[in-house]
Parts: sequence; structure tokens; C-alpha cells
Amino acid sequence: MKKILIILFAAAASVAFTACDQTNTNDAANQQAENQTLRDSIRTTLAYQDSLFALINEISDGMNQIKYLEKVASTNAAVGGETPSQKEQMKADIQSIQEELKLRREKIATLESKLAKSNNLNQTLQKTIENLKKEIEEQEETITSLRAQLDQANRQIARLDNKVDSLNTTVSTVRQEKAAVEEQNVAIANEMNTCYYVIGTSKELKKHKIVEGGFLRKTKIMQGDFDQSYFTTSDKRRLHTINLHSNKAKVLTNHPESSYEISENADGTKILNIRNTSQFWGRSNYLVVQVD
Repeated sequence: MKKILIILFAAAASVAFTACDQTNTNDAANQQAENQTLRDSIRTTLAYQDSLFALINEISDGMNQIKYLEKVASTNAAVGGETPSQKEQMKADIQSIQEELKLRREKIATLESKLAKSNNLNQTLQKTIENLKKEIEEQEETITSLRAQLDQANRQIARLDNKVDSLNTTVSTVRQEKAAVEEQNVAIANEMNTCYYVIGTSKELKKHKIVEGGFLRKTKIMQGDFDQSYFTTSDKRRLHTINLHSNKAKVLTNHPESSYEISENADGTKILNIRNTSQFWGRSNYLVVQVD
């Protein structure tokens, strides 16, 4: 950019000295006319220079904007990508710079046309304009590259979003399946640890067909269609003692004697203590205690 400024100053000086050489004439009237032409030429040249200076400043600002966007893009790429709001802002900035570059290219074309018509277009000014055109082209290429990077990043993010959605769906399905399996396991475990016990007199047990026979006939336990609802349902894992609420107690079902004991409460009523849960319920999930 400094080189362009130096070229412009050289162009102005060239026009001025060339014009001064043309005033060396002995005719006063012609000299006055030529001086006026010189002044008009200098004013026109200075006006064109001002336009070029303005364009140079605009192009410099554009380059600074582009460098800033490149820095933002590289920084965000290093830390894991832009947020949606940052991508939208960068997209808007790129669009704005592209529009500004188009206007600057049009300004250069207009200025070049004016210079050609005014016969003030020398090689130095032409070179300055060509340099400005080239710099705008480079800026446009950079902006195009940034837009391509942004589009690629958006496509990558879209693919990642699809993968995340797919993974979320898979995770959700796996969690549901896991929950179903766990629920089923709990149900199976609860069913395996379900036990039933009943405490009653001989009359009550016979009434509900839990006990059959007696006296001269062999006693049968739960051989027929007994009343299941008369039993209390419990969990083997938590059932360790059963208060029998009677001074007499006899276990009728087949449980290893070493797996339990019948003791007394302070009031003389019996209590059944299960010593070894797995052994006690190993033969049957039903417990029948007669209390008379």
C-alpha cells in the first residue's frame, strides 16, 4: 500500500512538471491559456488522486477486515469450531465485504474511464489502477476461500449433528432395552425370592384345604386344591422372624431343622427364627405352622 502512495505522488509531480514545460513560450496570451490549462489539469489530476487515495484506504480497510476474519476462522478451528451465532456473523461479514469489493471495482472502472476521456491517464496512474485492481482480485479470492471454508465447516457440522442424532437415538434405544432387561431381572429376582407362609389351628388349616387327613389317616400337606389366598406373601431376603402368637407351634412343611429354631417371647408366645435362609426355603417356598 505504501508503494501505491509513492507512485501517486510521482504521478502528480510528473503531470505538474510536464505542464510547466509546455508554458515556455514567448506568446503571453498563449502562456496565460496554457497556465489555465495547466491549473485545470493539476486540479483534475489531484481530484483523481483523491479518488485513488480514498480507494486505497477502502481497500486497506477491506484487507484488515479480511485478515480479522481469517484470524477468527483459524482461532475457532483450533479450539473446536464456531458457535452457530459466530458462523452466522462471519457469513454476514463475508457477504458485506463481497458487496464492498464489488462497489470498489466499479469505482475503479469509473475512474479509469474518466481518466481515459480526460487524456490525463499516464503510465504511472494506469499502473496504480492496475495494482488496485490486482489487490481487489486478491481480496476477492481470499473472501471466496473463507466462504468455501465456512461452507465446508457447515457441512461437517451438519454431518456431525446427524451422527449425534443417530448416536442419541441408539443410546436412547440401548437405555430402554437396558431398563427393560433390568426390570425383567428385578421381576425374576422378586419371583424367585417370593415365599408364602400360613399360621393356623388344625381346624383352620383343614377348612382351607391346606391340611388333609389326621387321626387314623396320614396327614397330607397342600395335596389338593388348597386356598392360596389364605397364605401370607413375603420376601425370603427380608423374612427372618415370624411371630406365631401362640404358646404352641409345630412346623408341618418340610424344612431342615438346622435351618430354623422356635423360641419364646417374654409373654410365652412362640417365635420362629430362620437361621439359614437358603437352606430353609431350599425344599419349598411354602411354610405351614400349626398352633394348637
